[in-house]
Amino acid sequence: MRYLSDIIEGLAFTELQGSADIEITAIVFDSRKVVPGCMFVAVKGTVVDGHDYILQAIKDGAVAVICEELPARVTGEVDFLMVANSAVALGIVSANFYENPSSKLKLVGITGTNGKTTIATLLYKLFRDLGYKCGLISTVENQVNGEVIPATHTTPDPVELNSLLNDMVEQGCDYCFMEVSSHAIAQHRIGALKFTGAIFSNLTHDHLDYHKTFEKYLKAKKTFFDDLPSNAFALTNIDDKNGNVMLQNTKAHKKTYGLKSMADYKARILENQFEGLLLQIDSEEVWFKMVGTFNAYNLLAVYAAAMLLEQDKTKILTSLSKLTGAKGRFDYIVAPNKVIGIVDYAHSPDAIQNILSTVHDIRKNNEKVITVIGCGGDRDKTKRPIMAKAACEWSDRVILTSDNPRSEDPAQIIKDMEEGVDPAFKRYTLSIVDRREAIKTACMLARPGDIVVVAGKGHEKYQEIHGVKNHFDDMEELSAIFKEMN
Repeated sequence: MRYLSDIIEGLAFTELQGSADIEITAIVFDSRKVVPGCMFVAVKGTVVDGHDYILQAIKDGAVAVICEELPARVTGEVDFLMVANSAVALGIVSANFYENPSSKLKLVGITGTNGKTTIATLLYKLFRDLGYKCGLISTVENQVNGEVIPATHTTPDPVELNSLLNDMVEQGCDYCFMEVSSHAIAQHRIGALKFTGAIFSNLTHDHLDYHKTFEKYLKAKKTFFDDLPSNAFALTNIDDKNGNVMLQNTKAHKKTYGLKSMADYKARILENQFEGLLLQIDSEEVWFKMVGTFNAYNLLAVYAAAMLLEQDKTKILTSLSKLTGAKGRFDYIVAPNKVIGIVDYAHSPDAIQNILSTVHDIRKNNEKVITVIGCGGDRDKTKRPIMAKAACEWSDRVILTSDNPRSEDPAQIIKDMEEGVDPAFKRYTLSIVDRREAIKTACMLARPGDIVVVAGKGHEKYQEIHGVKNHFDDMEELSAIFKEMN
């Protein structure tokens, strides 16, 4: 419980109706979660406008309301604060309610199209192995020093986010490593947080259903770096064409990492196999359990961040060499007949190319690559043909199937993907709506030594069809089929 006067510290409001000397039990922006004595923040969302629920929130017990527009009629003793942007205000009051937990530990944010989850997870595992108490906020799961908390979004809303950070502080955590999505930046979910550092992985075609243009997507990522304080570090992948863009206006200490360009932290791939990577990092040769060029970048980013956080170089590399990445990222199993199965979360054109080009580079002979791939419904439609095209260019056979169709017709999603299939490759492409059948068909087509790649869902344990989440686990399906193969 906090006083309103403390909660609105630093908040720019144009009008206050009522007294700031009242107690607040909770911060709420979803009218369904209103509790007596809470503050209700009316946020204009992409689908629902919280202003439409102000009167209901008051009826259910809200004693203070933050809004951009006052309702036509108001009843009861309720405080009103008028602001220019309720989403910005929500971040500020949420942080204040939990007494700004991000300033009580070292918070490092990771943003980019691909690699966020792996980098955040590796940093979390690394620093715990180095003896620190840590928190993790990621797409796969949130963790508070070993306690797993299910994740619903890549970056939680401001209330949940500050609550999680507060839990970490109360548990004595020294660090928190979190994924920072472009949605979270654009929606001001992280606006009031104090970051010790930020990492940029890469930027490719994704989320244009929300941002509409690549320029706006880029701007959202860049805003994260623009807002960093002067005592933070800004670490960027200099090999990505947008890497330098992130550093243009930041006040933070600018640092770079890369495999190709001159960089503050540099690595070179010496060996790349299904069993792992041999890298030369800052003149040290180290074997890692992870696979592929994309993971070489992820490992290098983690190493660089750990060095910037003043950890011992030898201890960093020793610990990193033992670690594995996040669930559903290049997870592979081998069937009794030696068919290799790979499950990966890749759901953007660039991610598909990264996974399949890695498989292409490390296969030893002429093993066939059979890829199962779908695209999510109610999301960026423009990437569907591009993803199918990338899959075809790097595979011997492709099976187009359902991902999470959500409210869309899965057959129509597949038709959108088929637009990207070159006529010459159509005879090597199948379209199977049922994902389970698609995976089974791919396995039946495979011969000993061939590689079946199941892309798009990775760690997810559900398939959303017509708004209903049904249990579905790509690795579970693949494993069951492999057990039957001889």
